[in-house]
Amino acid sequence: MMEHELLGAGLGAVIGLILALTGAGGGILAVPLLVFGLGLSMVEAAPVGLLAVGLAAGVGAILGWRQGLVRYRAAFFIAGLGWLAAPFGFWLAHQLPNAPLALGFSAVLVYACGRMLLRARRELRGESPCANRQIQPCVLNPQQGRLRWTLPCARALAFTGLLAGLLSGLSGVGGGFVIIPALGRYTNLDMKSMVATSLAVIALVSSGSVLTASFSGVMPWAVGAPFAVGALAGLLAGRQIAHHLAGPRLQQGFALVGIGAAVLLAFNTLLH
Repeated sequence: MMEHELLGAGLGAVIGLILALTGAGGGILAVPLLVFGLGLSMVEAAPVGLLAVGLAAGVGAILGWRQGLVRYRAAFFIAGLGWLAAPFGFWLAHQLPNAPLALGFSAVLVYACGRMLLRARRELRGESPCANRQIQPCVLNPQQGRLRWTLPCARALAFTGLLAGLLSGLSGVGGGFVIIPALGRYTNLDMKSMVATSLAVIALVSSGSVLTASFSGVMPWAVGAPFAVGALAGLLAGRQIAHHLAGPRLQQGFALVGIGAAVLLAFNTLLH
């Protein structure tokens, strides 16, 4: 049993290091790592992955809030809708067999890593990481430092929250790959503010999904606690070296690893 907990803590440290070097989107690798490393099912791995990702996102959100980067009204609004949708996603995950869940997660992972590849390529070309910003219903008031709330703005952010919450409950992803592109398309926030706001949403939505799993009695704390502690340790250690290693090339490498993990997960699922 002790060896199993140590392995969980070690895998958590790997995820924490990835999170420190690549951002919250790196947490999407937590689920396949738990499936292959500890032999968990998708339903068991999802809340454990969210526990680690939510904890790491919370640390990042606090740091961003202290720097004045978090648009907290938008974060709470998106997260509130995410909280409403997450229990439905959680319920749906327990109605579906493991195979379609794993295949669906593989598709989501390929999509998220594909977006990361595109963003890294734009950065290497010296282009803005936020492409196609034609529609901006949520515009920042430069005098107040707040978003101007309109009906189109609320509608766009509400849809973002519902989708992030649904994916959180269904497959154990934080939703950063949904939130950041949405903020990039619908707002004129800069990248640092988008990332910090996204981290706040991920922390809030993840905590809701973890609480739902705990109250439902399906949160494997014997695995989750060591994994989360390891992730936090890896995150703090990774932050000390992130400024030396982080960059678009690393993002590309991580994205390729993620696509490989998705293919392996889908292949393994189809074989069984």
